[in-house]
Amino acid sequence: MDKDALIIGAGLSGIACALRLSASGYNVVVFEKNKDPGGKIYEKKIGGYRFNTGPSLLTLPELIDDLSTDSGIKARMEFKQLDIICKYFYSDGTKINAYKNPDDFAEEVEKKTGEEKDNVLEFLKKCEYLFNLTQETFIFNPFRTLKNILSWHALRVAFNFYSLNAFKSMEEKNRKWFSDKRVEQLFNRYATYNGSNPYKAPATLNLIAHLEHNIGAYIPEKGMYGLIQFLYESAVKKGVKFNFNSQVEKIILENNTVKGVKVNGETFKSNIVVSDADIFLLYSKLLGENRIPKYILKQELSSSAIIFFWGIKNKFPDLEVHNILFSRDYKTEFDNIFKRKLIYDDPTVYIHISSKFISTDAPEGCENWFVMINVPNNTGQDWDKLVNEARKNIVLKINKTLDTDIESYIEYEDYVDPRDIEKNSGSFKGALYGPSSNNKMAAFFRHPNFICRFKGLYFTGGSVHPGGGIPLCLASAKIVSDKICKSHKLVI
Repeated sequence: MDKDALIIGAGLSGIACALRLSASGYNVVVFEKNKDPGGKIYEKKIGGYRFNTGPSLLTLPELIDDLSTDSGIKARMEFKQLDIICKYFYSDGTKINAYKNPDDFAEEVEKKTGEEKDNVLEFLKKCEYLFNLTQETFIFNPFRTLKNILSWHALRVAFNFYSLNAFKSMEEKNRKWFSDKRVEQLFNRYATYNGSNPYKAPATLNLIAHLEHNIGAYIPEKGMYGLIQFLYESAVKKGVKFNFNSQVEKIILENNTVKGVKVNGETFKSNIVVSDADIFLLYSKLLGENRIPKYILKQELSSSAIIFFWGIKNKFPDLEVHNILFSRDYKTEFDNIFKRKLIYDDPTVYIHISSKFISTDAPEGCENWFVMINVPNNTGQDWDKLVNEARKNIVLKINKTLDTDIESYIEYEDYVDPRDIEKNSGSFKGALYGPSSNNKMAAFFRHPNFICRFKGLYFTGGSVHPGGGIPLCLASAKIVSDKICKSHKLVI
């Protein structure tokens, strides 16, 4: 039993952790409640159209290469860096191409808005500094451990704490930095990458812009679900056993020590259990009487999403793989999401069209549109009504921005709202990233990857340290697997 490890959930973190543990000699069994691997990353096929339904943009692909190397996978994922990271559309008619080269991007911003090129480049240097300052302490190591707190990189953070801008909101910092509101809005949007509000989230989150603009945005050769398929197939070849349609009912504890899990009425024994489940679900459903820590409950949950999947029988050359149609009033939009728990009538619309890169994702002459808006998490709203209203407003916005009649081109349609996200992925209230960062100390309060309270139980995935998104989920899996191997005197 010492060499057995059980993993709850076949999301990205769960699969990555399974690969690493298997490479270190563990017998790994993964239990997934759905019929396929992927968690929030899966695919949907409708009438000749294929959609990736989870994260659509990849940064730090070297983390996937590192996972492959560490796990002994000889094959490599193929990625392509996007020449245009994203195309931005504003209500006043302004269009900005975010070119992969920072100089070209800054020049484009100056040309379209008048914001000085050097000011944009200096801002991106500050974002790079923030990332380099914080990555070891807040991303790639277990945060609340004595070893990490006393490390040289943590001491460096402490000595440069003022530079973190932790007590200024992202909006406050960016408003003072940029003279043009459109540029400020462009960089404020990075708070949404972990479901947060730029008017409340700390300016430290500006480091996210560094990953896209200084390092680059990528797309896997076979799309995002191709990443899951690659890692899943690699794990199977390494001997990892996956059990689908297998809902874990309970984590078995004796004197707060893990003894196994109960699945569909059957007991599986192990003194190592890794949870890739949402942290709220874990405490409320799987740990019996062990209630979730109060500091977790006090944190504001992240936003959720409404996503429409449209098969479009036309091509739009003015659009790129990633596109943002900004709202006219960002502050009002976020007030609606986080304060009123409703949807603004002019939401920011994200359109992802993977068929511009993977031609087989749509029939010839057509495009697959993944159309998303940020919405509040599920607190019992009338979602049928909200979805209907949101669709009308999205259509109006697209028609005005692109001078088209988009409904006349919609051949196939489906959608998901926070209720579906909660049901399909187990995300508490449909919150995409668990706790938000709408607190200046959010990074300090995020649930750790292991705690003394439960021996043999480990936590990975987007709802725990270091957070949501592909790079952070991969980092989370490595932190957990390293800890397990070191605790058992193994080296991964």
